[in-house]
Amino acid sequence: MSLTLRSQTLRSHPQAKWWALFVISLTQLVVVLDGTIVNIALPQAQLALNMDDHLRQWVVTAYALAFGALLLLGGRISDYWGRKRTFMVGMIGFGVASLYAGMAAAGWELIVGRALQGVFAAMLAPAALALLTTLFPSGRERNVAFAVFGIVAGAGAAVGMVLGGFLTEFFDWRWCLLVNLFFVAVGLIGGALFLTESKADGDNRYDMWGALFVTAGLGALVYGFSLAETGWGSPLTITFIALGVVLLAVFVWVEMKVSNPLLPLRVVTHKVRGGAFLIQAVAGSVMIGATLYLTFHLQIVLGFGALEAGIASLPLPLGTMVLAGLATKMLGRIGPRPMLIGGPLVVAAALIYLSFITPGGNYFVEVAPALLVMGMGMAFVFIPLQNVALTGVAPHDAGVASAVTNSAMQIGGSIGLSVFTAVYAAVVGRNAQGSSELLTDGYSGVFVAAAVGMLVASVIAITMVRGRKEDLLPRGSVSDDSSSDDVPVSPVSDDTDTVSLVH
Repeated sequence: MSLTLRSQTLRSHPQAKWWALFVISLTQLVVVLDGTIVNIALPQAQLALNMDDHLRQWVVTAYALAFGALLLLGGRISDYWGRKRTFMVGMIGFGVASLYAGMAAAGWELIVGRALQGVFAAMLAPAALALLTTLFPSGRERNVAFAVFGIVAGAGAAVGMVLGGFLTEFFDWRWCLLVNLFFVAVGLIGGALFLTESKADGDNRYDMWGALFVTAGLGALVYGFSLAETGWGSPLTITFIALGVVLLAVFVWVEMKVSNPLLPLRVVTHKVRGGAFLIQAVAGSVMIGATLYLTFHLQIVLGFGALEAGIASLPLPLGTMVLAGLATKMLGRIGPRPMLIGGPLVVAAALIYLSFITPGGNYFVEVAPALLVMGMGMAFVFIPLQNVALTGVAPHDAGVASAVTNSAMQIGGSIGLSVFTAVYAAVVGRNAQGSSELLTDGYSGVFVAAAVGMLVASVIAITMVRGRKEDLLPRGSVSDDSSSDDVPVSPVSDDTDTVSLVH
């Protein structure tokens, strides 16, 4: 029997869709896992490749920036070019990028490899979820499939921290990148055997100008913020931030003119949804930026090994997972607004507590309680956000609205990390390698800045996420510029346009 005939036979088997779910969920695990697995290995990678602190942050920023900036385009490619084809090409590219990054001999090579990982992750993530929506179009099976997918996404960060710690501790930091080759091999074999091709109907023209301007604008903006550690008044800092703003303004103008925009502006100009996107960006800055500096404190100051640091970080995702069920129940009872006001305040309080860390402090007194409370607070942020992001959205726009939510988190994380690095540099200066006290002061400053950000997120919820409980959930209706926005929509639309639930 030929390979093609064998794969067709397997895809027609009654259990094939569940094997396909396994393959798709594995992809989601890899994409989310790679956002955290390198964090644990970064102190060792920095020493091995002789990177300074400014270059170090780009190992994380490059992945998040490329991922977030190209997520919308990746979704369109999968819809128009073919979801399985995009999935397979994305998987191969992700594997090649992981191999390149894992074999890096210099800091810039590691950063380039991480950026390439982000590029192909932006193809993989939306293609995987679009395949899921076509495999499970409705009913109980769909609910089960999305529950499995969501659990894997939620556990990915925790798995990344522990796996990263284990590989760094007992093998080498490079294996935090090379381990992806195993996942890629399984994904390619499973994809060839169990996934079927599908495409979106209708107008399939790409908005390439929009993709160009939004990517260049976000890149210039993030790079400008990264230069802020040398001074906010620096000509280069001002130039790149201003260039980023101008390019993003041009992107908005382009989206107003083209017939098939990459980002329909009605999705982001709605006040409630706009508030949700801003809150997601702030939450991303904390989850991506502030937690990285926590890793540095655990390993560089407290002297934890890589595996020990990974395990020590677990109270944060565990706190979120423990309260996820309660937060889901409360969402239907009290609505998203109180949760989006109170959740950031809880996270801010935990970050303030964390800012009182000391060089010789006890982990179980100074760190663990803060992480647990911070994770609990994040449960009351992330659970309602996906719902609020779909408030009043027509089914045709549900995919892009969800993708914007997740792009906001990645871009917010990139900008937030740059800002936190500037705060850290302002506190410690450039000659703090031998001083645990000064390093700790720098990390404390980062946690205070992150707390201020979460307070801002709460204010955004107060001023922008307004309305009745019924109107703030997807099954309600919120007036919008488009009359079609009054169509009720479920949290995961049956529309097969690409959606992304990457957190």
